Amino acid sequence: MRSTPHAETFPAHTPAAAQVFTTVLSHGPLTRLEAGRRAGLSPAAVTKAVRPLLAAGYLAEGADAEARPALGRPASLVRVNAERALFIGVKVTGGELIAVLTDLRCRIRLARRTPLPDRAPGPVLTAITDLVHELLARAAESAAPVAGLGVAVSGDVDRAEGVVRYSPFLDWRDVPLAELAATACGLPVVVDHDVRALTVAEQWFGAGVGLSDFALVTVGAGIGCGLVVHGRVVSGAHGVAGEIGHVVVDPAGAPCHCGNRGCVEAIAGEAAVVARMREVTGRQVEDSAAAVLLAHQGAPGAREVYARAGDAIGRGIATVANLLGPARVIISGEGLAAYDLFAEQIREAFTTAAFGSAARCDVQTRPLPFEEWARGAAAAAIQSFITQSTSSGAG
Repeated sequence: MRSTPHAETFPAHTPAAAQVFTTVLSHGPLTRLEAGRRAGLSPAAVTKAVRPLLAAGYLAEGADAEARPALGRPASLVRVNAERALFIGVKVTGGELIAVLTDLRCRIRLARRTPLPDRAPGPVLTAITDLVHELLARAAESAAPVAGLGVAVSGDVDRAEGVVRYSPFLDWRDVPLAELAATACGLPVVVDHDVRALTVAEQWFGAGVGLSDFALVTVGAGIGCGLVVHGRVVSGAHGVAGEIGHVVVDPAGAPCHCGNRGCVEAIAGEAAVVARMREVTGRQVEDSAAAVLLAHQGAPGAREVYARAGDAIGRGIATVANLLGPARVIISGEGLAAYDLFAEQIREAFTTAAFGSAARCDVQTRPLPFEEWARGAAAAAIQSFITQSTSSGAG
């Protein structure tokens, strides 16, 4: 996270302290004993870890009358003080910005949207800054500091350097967005790949809580995949781990913008579905909403387009299951508006292509509005805030 002067700093200077905090954040309230058990730490280590966090107000501890044992005093539980710090998350799409203000538990307090008529880095930065300042003004009504800003962008994003290496939807190359936004907004900034940021939100606050291995597959303009392996979000050596959108499922299929043919994205991405729908129906299909409507209305061939897309997605998910054996695959993204049109094909293709016990993977759907993508950016900022002062990350 790119820091700014006088920024709020998190008082966890060891990996153990960050680990205890993230454990309570995801699973709490917890007794100290349970927090230690989940974090794999001794009672003494937990006591040492929580002391500065209690003193700084990030954790609170008190009796819980509802957890009173049969005999004796109520159990004392440690919980995160969600009001101690606020965060801002911004999701950048090709046409608009979506921003949220969240508390420390990543619960959305405010959400804002603004159109993005110009995709060049300068105008986008100005629009981000205006939106952030609007949320900062609202946050000032609270006593809590805004401790960080997360920005989520699709494409090849170098989180460590804060640079957008390439974003096809924005047509950006090598834009040092974290540095520019930190200077413009006066906040510590983390820039991350949008699917990876959403995966952090699911890992810490959503359908991935408590799972050491899971995958998040997003269906929409592109087909994305976030991976959590042994409790860590996987970026890969070059930051492009989980690109199932570019797994080839039909070598004789349509060309993909990546240069291959028959990629999952070239069959199931929104642009591919819309193009195929025009071809099949002979109608001028403007966008994915119009494509969904045609399929629901029973236009000849329209449902076949979605069946084919579902088959490609199912095969892509099976590839993930075969390679990594996740406990759960969460399917999400704006493309789920059409889920009823291809759910059966996803399931059938997954079951057919998954090898052996990999087919036992729990496949769930989780429709998320665009505000949740912005929440993912805030989750990335929360993660960075918690782990930045330690020698190694906690999640």
